[in-house]
Amino acid sequence: MTLKTFYFNPYRECTYVLSNEAGQAIIIDAGMYEEREQQRFAEYLTKQNLRPVALLITHAHPDHVCGIDFLQQTYNLIPIIQPQEGVLPLPSTDCHIEVITTPGHKEDCVCYYLPAEKLLFTGDTLFQESIGRTDLPGGDMATLIRSLKKLVLLPEDTQVYPGHGYPTTIAHEKMYNPYL
Repeated sequence: MTLKTFYFNPYRECTYVLSNEAGQAIIIDAGMYEEREQQRFAEYLTKQNLRPVALLITHAHPDHVCGIDFLQQTYNLIPIIQPQEGVLPLPSTDCHIEVITTPGHKEDCVCYYLPAEKLLFTGDTLFQESIGRTDLPGGDMATLIRSLKKLVLLPEDTQVYPGHGYPTTIAHEKMYNPYL
């Protein structure tokens, strides 16, 4: 699997492209806000000869979903928003993705975990040495803390890819994140 990170929109939201050797691409979050960002994203997919097969959304805040229309119109993708906890069925891919529901930042937050690759996409649930805000509608600190308890059970060498900022690991967060 190959992973590419894009930083989009005024909030520097992280949009991820996870691709396999067959050229299938899974897009995690859709933060491309303006035409220039959409063009840069499309050029990357074209140059890498990638075919988007799924669009996974970690939560429905505007900075994570503002590019959905572009992805639907350009690649005919239907976003997967607030899936049920468990294994996410992605037909025609060899990717095993588990959905972990993690409300607290917003009631519809989920994380996507790829156990074979030890990759975790956390949206705004968990950041490097921090967590998502809980002062917006749908946010609740006690609920977010309960959600974080699910994530610390993952293997310590799991790579964490948040919705903003830079990657980290579960081990690093257990040691340095005051909320864990």
